[in-house]
Amino acid sequence: MAIRLPPLKIDYLLSFTDDTGIFQHAKYCVPKRNEGYTTDDNARALIACIRYHRLKNDPEMKSLANIYLAFLNHMQKPDGNFHNYLGYERSFLDVDGSEDCMGRTLWSCGCTINSALPKDMRLVAKDIFDRGLPWVWKTTSLRFYAFTIMGLSQYFQAIPDSNLTVSAGKLADNLVQHYQDEVKGDWHWFEPHLTYDNARLSQALFIAYRMVGNRKYLEVAKESMDFLLKTQMVGDVFVPIGNDGWYKRGGNRAFYDQQPLEAAAMVEAAVDAYEATKDKRYVRLANTVFEWFLGKNSKRVMVYNPETAGCFDGVNADRVNLNQGAESSISYLLARLRLEELKGGFWKQKQI
Repeated sequence: MAIRLPPLKIDYLLSFTDDTGIFQHAKYCVPKRNEGYTTDDNARALIACIRYHRLKNDPEMKSLANIYLAFLNHMQKPDGNFHNYLGYERSFLDVDGSEDCMGRTLWSCGCTINSALPKDMRLVAKDIFDRGLPWVWKTTSLRFYAFTIMGLSQYFQAIPDSNLTVSAGKLADNLVQHYQDEVKGDWHWFEPHLTYDNARLSQALFIAYRMVGNRKYLEVAKESMDFLLKTQMVGDVFVPIGNDGWYKRGGNRAFYDQQPLEAAAMVEAAVDAYEATKDKRYVRLANTVFEWFLGKNSKRVMVYNPETAGCFDGVNADRVNLNQGAESSISYLLARLRLEELKGGFWKQKQI
């Protein structure tokens, strides 16, 4: 089945970025300068730039990518850790950033290393990555593990160093161990709850399998992905776990508020599942989940805004959150770019 996709546009990145970085929040589509910037969002934006540059060879992406990379370089502390929050007046708003922001930065820097951006930019990304990597061994954050595996995979494609494979294997082993510790009855997940960015954990193991070759990674990736599908597909409609209560093992899942972050993670996980298995059902899954953005959701509302090329911040029980912040809008763009990369053969797309 062909999927009808909106044209691939980067208008949002251009309108939401100044010479410091991409803004965090919006009032409708207008940046809220008083709420500043985050490392999380600038890392996401850098990945989007690199994917777009790879597809379109757009020279404008180099200058945008330079802004985002400079932001990440600025946010890294002398010890390799990161700040996450920066005010509009360019003052740090935290002491240490989140483990998520560190992981997303490593992912984005891995993508930069494995890009066609100028060599000097790739060297900066390598330096940020190398100084930040030791922090992953000081945490038990599964999302930090997952994002780091994704970054290591990109790094390895550019610089095939066996130490990168060893690191990816250790992190994947940790994910598998957490999965085995938490599996109980019909609960096949890495944690005793489902919260946000869930599919990234399965996605990381599909990627680790391709990189390392351990079939255990593939088995756990498929089992956990099947559990996510069983939990989040209602008929043929994707219904992501709501952040108003999440879903704890033994409890009832929250249906709202649904976040674009979760839909995008599932789209990307499905694409990597296809690339690891060549099973076309994962392509159909990516198609179905992406349609959540286009109105095929539990409220039958458009979440993507074609006028701004941004994405609304969520589907609530009684309305759509009409603000179009960086996390939501870049999440949409990252998923859209992955689908663009799948063009050809059985994956034929019609523009709308």
